[in-house]
Amino acid sequence: MDLPLTDDAIARLETSTRDAVAPPAHETLDGWLLSYDASTVGRAKSAVPLRHHSLSPAALPDICTRYAQRGLKPIFRLADVAGLADVQAELRRLGFAPTQATLVQVAPTATVAGQSTSTAATCSPTPTQHWAAVYTAPGFDPVDGQHRLQALSRGQHGVYASLVQDGQPLCAGTAVYSQGWASLHGLRTAVNARGQGLAAQLMACLAQEALRRGLTETFLQVEAENTAALALYQRAGFVTAWRYHYWREFCVP
Repeated sequence: MDLPLTDDAIARLETSTRDAVAPPAHETLDGWLLSYDASTVGRAKSAVPLRHHSLSPAALPDICTRYAQRGLKPIFRLADVAGLADVQAELRRLGFAPTQATLVQVAPTATVAGQSTSTAATCSPTPTQHWAAVYTAPGFDPVDGQHRLQALSRGQHGVYASLVQDGQPLCAGTAVYSQGWASLHGLRTAVNARGQGLAAQLMACLAQEALRRGLTETFLQVEAENTAALALYQRAGFVTAWRYHYWREFCVP
């Protein structure tokens, strides 16, 4: 996979992300994709550029107004790249600051699919009780878990995978196959089942389905401080395409 990604690949990746954590409403504006949701899921309620250069900061006040009209606080999901320096500077002037560093990582689908030959994970075209149960299992924020269930359940072009042992759902995740990408979202392992390689089995199952659909490139997004997940994804062949921050408003100029 060639890095950095082309403008077309970036736009398709961000659109595929929208398909996965499908917000109740969305629109495009001057090279931005605006997602509107009142949940805790950042990707479902933020504005993200569809290219990493040549974006005018002049659109920012209009974007803020559109979020305010829906009763939402504006959040910008902005890549840390030189081509967006003018946008970053204007956001600072408007009283925004970067938070929650997150990595967009990409990998050849075949590499992800090859990390496990286990057939324990099962996939469904619709959400299942076993899949949903992992997000509200002990050790997870129950409110955030419900919001993620809602966002992922609205997703398009995907499958829902779960791994169950002795009747207990232990691992879950979702893959969306759209815009020429396979993407992995909401990967979770129950707290008492970590360290057993279950997430690797689940990812392999989702990637194998992607290969059957002819999708050769896969991406995911992970918080930069999540060292355990980063180690897992590195073993699966993922490398960082770019880092982004969520820019949130902390003061009014």
